[in-house]
Amino acid sequence: MLIEMTIKGLVVDSFSSTPIVILKDKAGDKVLSIWVGIYEANAIAQQIENVTMPRPMTHDLLRNLISDLGGKVDRVVVTDLRENTFFATIHLTVKGEQVAVDARPSDAIALALRSRSPILVDEQVIEAAAAKGGKGGCGLHASNARSQPAP
Repeated sequence: MLIEMTIKGLVVDSFSSTPIVILKDKAGDKVLSIWVGIYEANAIAQQIENVTMPRPMTHDLLRNLISDLGGKVDRVVVTDLRENTFFATIHLTVKGEQVAVDARPSDAIALALRSRSPILVDEQVIEAAAAKGGKGGCGLHASNARSQPAP
């Protein structure tokens, strides 16, 4: 089952100085923590804080390309956790055709924020992350959205 989640916060792991995106479900019962790279965290933070850059950044460019080519981001889904790596898919409609594109969760989340699309997480991913590192996978560490066991 897919669970819609929102960004609860963007924090920095005090031990590793690595940014962490905290996702939560609408009820606040389920939480997923994904360690991300600094550039991806910056892209997410800029959108959360409504910071407008003078020129399009990478995720803005991607949103613009999709739109200008007649597409729409329908949703992004964090689909899997394998070998301590999170996986995501961006679901698009392009000229009436459904398209799914593999993506890092951090990039998918940054694009979802810019396109005002829902962020969904497979419930099994939340359960697997919790089993690996406590509630919501807080024991997982990632660089550029590739999760590794926390040091």
